[in-house]
Amino acid sequence: MQQTATPMTFLTPVKPVEAQTWPVDEVLELFDLPFNELMFRAQVVHREHFPDADVELATLLSIKTGGCEEDCGYCPQAARYDTGVDAKKLMGLEEVLEAAKAAKDHGATRFCMGAAWRSPKDRDMEKVEAMVRQVKAMGMETCATLGMLKEDQAQRLKDAGLDYYNHNLDTAPEFYGNVISTREYQDRLDTLGHVRTAGLKVCCGGIVGMGESRRQRAGLIAQLANLNPYPESVPVNHLVQVEGTPLHGLDPLDPLEFVRTIAVARITMPKARVRLSAGRREMGDAVQAMCFMAGANSIFYGDKLLTTGNPDAQDDRVLLGKLGLKTRGVVEQGGCK
Repeated sequence: MQQTATPMTFLTPVKPVEAQTWPVDEVLELFDLPFNELMFRAQVVHREHFPDADVELATLLSIKTGGCEEDCGYCPQAARYDTGVDAKKLMGLEEVLEAAKAAKDHGATRFCMGAAWRSPKDRDMEKVEAMVRQVKAMGMETCATLGMLKEDQAQRLKDAGLDYYNHNLDTAPEFYGNVISTREYQDRLDTLGHVRTAGLKVCCGGIVGMGESRRQRAGLIAQLANLNPYPESVPVNHLVQVEGTPLHGLDPLDPLEFVRTIAVARITMPKARVRLSAGRREMGDAVQAMCFMAGANSIFYGDKLLTTGNPDAQDDRVLLGKLGLKTRGVVEQGGCK
């Protein structure tokens, strides 16, 4: 996959948007600030909109793993790549509810269910709707990531009680073809439009460290910030390189560049929950601490994401405690219980 230099363009969501408030050049200017200045600006914005400085704990469960027909260059679940991930059937309801209960017992307030589909079939929708209804009945926020959605599918999920739908843009429009060829960028925007029309909240972010330039990272953030409205949740993933995928073997992204990405996301989307997602286990405590200073206030919590590793829940509790960060929904002050 060779990086190509093409002009920056914005693609059009399903519904028209207001005038863009974050041109790519302005986002790039934020990236280019001296590090301390950028961190200071991000902290000012963060404290204004999140005075409690709490961290949301969200748990992600792969309810249907592997066998995906897409060719996303980062993904070990693509059937065409030999990554050691076997295709599995959709999990049963009881197994999902058991995982949700365990997540809640460990302090998670949001439970996200992910399936390795290009898009769900009708026979799958009924089963997922049942999962959503019963997880919601447990008192947790519900989220799902199931691939591309039609309008009626988004509405069915809303009717079942889904709170958030995750559908990432992954990268800037002009770099997208370097990573994925089996769906268009506009397909992703169309799904986000269906999700908004149904009245669902949007969880949408991307992946950095896939060989993109800083300007292309700025392009991703601008694309997210100029959605109308911008996402309520913005997961920022650091590429976890998996042997067998096309992106394995890339030079790793400088950790401070990742921290800059978090800070710029906070400044441009001030009210969003900016989530540290994939790649935390490789970051170490110091980089994660800087990310929290830069405005991150959500993490995926639990020892596994869809297929890749994640810090142990106990390790996260220790880190948040050392940093004096409380968690959303936890009454105790001064740390994570």
